[in-house]
Amino acid sequence: MEPAAPFRDGGFVRFRLDITYDGTDFSGWARQPGLRTVCGVLEESLSTILREPVTLTVAGRTDAGVHASGQVAHLDVPVAVAPEEPARLVRRLARFLPPDVRVKAVTVVPADFDARFSAIRRHYEYRITTARYGAEPLRARDTVSVPKELDLDAMRAASRGLLGLHDFAAFCRRKENATTVRELQRFDWSREGDIVTAFVSADAFCWSMVRSLVGAMIAVGEGRRTPEWTIALLQERSRSSSVLVAPAHGLSLVAVDYPPNEELAARNAATREVRTVPGGCCGD
Repeated sequence: MEPAAPFRDGGFVRFRLDITYDGTDFSGWARQPGLRTVCGVLEESLSTILREPVTLTVAGRTDAGVHASGQVAHLDVPVAVAPEEPARLVRRLARFLPPDVRVKAVTVVPADFDARFSAIRRHYEYRITTARYGAEPLRARDTVSVPKELDLDAMRAASRGLLGLHDFAAFCRRKENATTVRELQRFDWSREGDIVTAFVSADAFCWSMVRSLVGAMIAVGEGRRTPEWTIALLQERSRSSSVLVAPAHGLSLVAVDYPPNEELAARNAATREVRTVPGGCCGD
């Protein structure tokens, strides 16, 4: 194997996987006993091919029903069983995996690369149709039907008010010992015919945050809430019962960004720090 990246201590090489999946028939990413999950299916196939138990670390754990076209994971493989040509592993996985999950690329990465902690931002899209007849059959698995007129100007105004570093506790399901402080870097909307798409990017997201943000914006677009209401939610320090979570199947993880190799270690350290907002609480 070409030394494209340094081997880890103990004779392991680290691989990055670029993954896409239709989340409809999965119980989310994370492995769960007795349930079909994306991680479970991938680890089983990889362990069979490599004849070695493997464990994946992922950029973002998607919920049941959520899709991905740009998911990223990494795994460590003993040098003795690591494929000399990573592209061959892509071809072998294509034969082993079910049709609703694919590994698009396998690359050797430095030992400091961590699919989760090295990421500098994640990008999601949420797809809605306002057509009276609902979603087109060929897109029904990734498009949510909201058969009403949506005021995109109001939704855009509300979305802009949430940008920046805030405590998004009102939009997140509680998770023990996890902060809800996040930097929302992009939140905007486009319309093409009957299709309305949200574009949401942040350094990271807490549990159910994107779907809650979208659910709040739908309420604004329908005229049931105002942009001022959404901004006021940033003052709350616990999950708000007034925010409805949008359905899972409209959401897709489309990309994850990483720094150059020489900045990976610093990024890992920074990500592990507890984030706070000026004058605010750090969360749990």
